[in-house]
Amino acid sequence: MRDVSPLNSARTLGDRSPDLFASTPLKLMPLEKTYVLKLYVAGNTPNSIRALKTLNNILEEEFKGVYALKVIDVLKNPQLAEEDKILATPTLAKILPPPVRKIIGDLSDREKVLIGLDLLYEELREDEAANE
Repeated sequence: MRDVSPLNSARTLGDRSPDLFASTPLKLMPLEKTYVLKLYVAGNTPNSIRALKTLNNILEEEFKGVYALKVIDVLKNPQLAEEDKILATPTLAKILPPPVRKIIGDLSDREKVLIGLDLLYEELREDEAANE
């Protein structure tokens, strides 16, 4: 029987992409915000996999590499979930920039995720300022 924990390779998802559950290294770009995110999952469940795939797509398209992502399996590290008051999985926590925000669910509603991370609101404000 093979290990299918979420911290295992993405090969359990049927593709040959890099490890989906590995933390993304922090990439700093000048004069841009850096987002620090934590995704709490409970094993290799369909919702956890869906949340991570969706989040990776959002991060690559919207955050342009200016983020750090840490994936935490609460089954392996329950103390981290308890310390951060995580009651359900999957949960995405935006740590930086403030304020801290938490989004619960598989992150399938892209617009709600962007609003929850304050990204969509900031883009709308920037568009309004550019049109003035």
